[in-house]
Amino acid sequence: MDAAIEAGVPGVVGIHVEGPFLNPARKGIHDAKHFRALDDAAIDLLTAPRKGAVMVTLAPERNDVAAIERLVAAGVIVSIGHSDATYEQARGAIDAGARGVTHLYNAMSPLKHRDPGVVGAVLEDRTVYAGLIVDGAHLHPAAIRVALAARPIDRFMLVTDAMPTVGAASKEFILNGQPIHVENGVCVDDNGTLAGCDLDMATAVRNTVELGVSFEDAVAMASANPAAFLRLSHRIGSIDVGHSADFVWLAADLTVRGTWIAGNRIV
Repeated sequence: MDAAIEAGVPGVVGIHVEGPFLNPARKGIHDAKHFRALDDAAIDLLTAPRKGAVMVTLAPERNDVAAIERLVAAGVIVSIGHSDATYEQARGAIDAGARGVTHLYNAMSPLKHRDPGVVGAVLEDRTVYAGLIVDGAHLHPAAIRVALAARPIDRFMLVTDAMPTVGAASKEFILNGQPIHVENGVCVDDNGTLAGCDLDMATAVRNTVELGVSFEDAVAMASANPAAFLRLSHRIGSIDVGHSADFVWLAADLTVRGTWIAGNRIV
């Protein structure tokens, strides 16, 4: 990551470490044999000086609050995900400085009326950022509308969870030694387990608008909001003086008309 940023590779602003500090009960497609709790060595690695943002998704119930606090104090962006945490455990992580939740609803303890879980803790909170995979498969439209009605719109981010099939002719790849293929627009293994998305961001914006979200809010969920989450609003996320000239031009029907990176049109 540091080398890519140093070389000026377009679009590289940091790294998201989604694991191995996760809960096997909510592992999704991840390989649970690699899972472990945060220890001093991992914290030292994650908190070492970097040129870009460092984000870590973890399960609060599998890691000490003190460890989360150490990451936060060093500037690491902590996000809750692949977690079976109780409401109290999730709330404890938020109070310790967790800044977001990775793909809300997916791979986390759901909201129940006597056991609110991670989802309940997030829907109640009005400060943490929440990613949403709006691909028509990962989330029911009603679940998305409930979330958007419960919290400020500027605390939501569109997440593609994109895999190598996006924009590629081949709709198959290998992940952790397992064959993955695209089926009805989503990536799955041979058992039907979700393994990310065949989704690009422009399509995510279009899907969100089709749910009734305003175009302006949907675009912010894809740009300004995640930039704020990463504490990079001073550089990216909006068209402004001094910002990187990376943007996508959408036509009236929200199809892509052109893409610019570093001020140069590439598509």
